[in-house]
Amino acid sequence: MNQTGEQKKNPQYALNLTIVGVFGQVGFLTLFIILVSLLGGLWLDKTFHTKPLFTIALMVASVPVSLVLMYKVVMWATRRIKPADNKTPNSQEDLDRDR
Repeated sequence: MNQTGEQKKNPQYALNLTIVGVFGQVGFLTLFIILVSLLGGLWLDKTFHTKPLFTIALMVASVPVSLVLMYKVVMWATRRIKPADNKTPNSQEDLDRDR
């Protein structure tokens, strides 16, 4: 799909791409944490012959770790998004100037 020049200049289009990128990062990060927890738990259980103990413990511990890291990624991304000029065309200053 080709992007037109109009799409590239549209700030809403850029914001949508940024949001999709953040969702992609958060999804990959969550998947990575779950896989590391699962593989680490299976390896520890095999090493210490404690079949489900470490796997379950690491999987449960991965939930808050994943949530905290998701929060940090989203907050980092929202700080990087520059807010648009929120000046409304019907503000009192504009109305006074137009008179």
